[in-house]
Amino acid sequence: MAKFKNSVGLTEKKKFTFEEPLCLESGEEIGPVTIAYETFGKLNTDKSNAILICHALTGDSHVAGYYSSDDLKPGWWETMVGPGKGIDTNKYFVICSNILSGCMGSTGPSSTNPKNGKPYGLDFPVVTIQDIVKAQKKLIEHLQIEKLLCVIGGSLGGMQVLKWASFLPHMVGSAVILASTLRHSALAIAFNEVARQSIVNDPNWNNGHYYDGQKPSIGLSIARMIGHITYLSDESMRQKFGRRLQGKTDLSFDLDVDFQVESYLHYQGAKFVDRFDANSLLYITKAADYFDLTSPNEIESLDILKESGTKFLIVSYTSDWLYPTYQSRSIVKVLKKNGLDVSFCEIEADCGHDAFLLPSEKLTNMITGFLRARPKVKKDAI
Repeated sequence: MAKFKNSVGLTEKKKFTFEEPLCLESGEEIGPVTIAYETFGKLNTDKSNAILICHALTGDSHVAGYYSSDDLKPGWWETMVGPGKGIDTNKYFVICSNILSGCMGSTGPSSTNPKNGKPYGLDFPVVTIQDIVKAQKKLIEHLQIEKLLCVIGGSLGGMQVLKWASFLPHMVGSAVILASTLRHSALAIAFNEVARQSIVNDPNWNNGHYYDGQKPSIGLSIARMIGHITYLSDESMRQKFGRRLQGKTDLSFDLDVDFQVESYLHYQGAKFVDRFDANSLLYITKAADYFDLTSPNEIESLDILKESGTKFLIVSYTSDWLYPTYQSRSIVKVLKKNGLDVSFCEIEADCGHDAFLLPSEKLTNMITGFLRARPKVKKDAI
């Protein structure tokens, strides 16, 4: 089919379950744990060509390809992952998994609690980025990969990459961090808290136990609207919407939708309700808020990276006001202070935080060159 040209084509979601309890950073345990994942390309004989891609806040394992010939929507990074693309599946074995606490096949609040046979809801323990990475490590070990050629991620995915590098440096040959941060600013935490409050104050939320009834659709929709605003930029919204009216020639002088940007946000909110779980959004945003690689213990852990030889590519975007360039420069500063090999680029873009997800020849060329320059994983380096 024409749409499969330069694509990985048909793909399927796989699941890996480990029975032994996962000990969380909070001290709690959870198990069994299921991780949904997809793979693309072929693992070479010495298993030195594996790349792990870590998805952002509301992403999933479906990073590229299509689930069926009738599927109209490809994976979320179809422009980057595939044969001959920036992350070339003719050369690399690419893995992408849905994160712990997600709702796209991995264990999360909507999963069945083995203690009572009902969805966890708020009985699901609070998880951190480190817990998410520990679950991913179980998957990588299941695939019998001892060291990853590269770990790549943007936004929340970039936090996972940083945690992989600091927590499991012996397993990371190189790392690409896009539009991310060492820790959330007060502004980012504030936006997440407003999103969480919109959910927990929905009359259908029922303290997280809504799975047998109506979903907190209004709260989740508003949460998505809030988040979506932070992913865009003033310039991108000006170009896309300006102050243009939606389906009318004059103001209505009532409280209905007047402007195209209002209609767009309502559409994004409604669409999100159909595919995402409200409790998962609560847990994932909390994990993002807890992430902080600037604490003394975390900074010291980066020291180990000197011995691992992990190399880094850090990319930021000029119009990203959620994780501005100064935050990426802080990542560079911390890594360089620890004597690490770091490349950095700020890309001119007017589309805001979501720029890393959009087609970009410059980013494609950077990632292609960075991966090509990385030496193959050597067994004596493990």
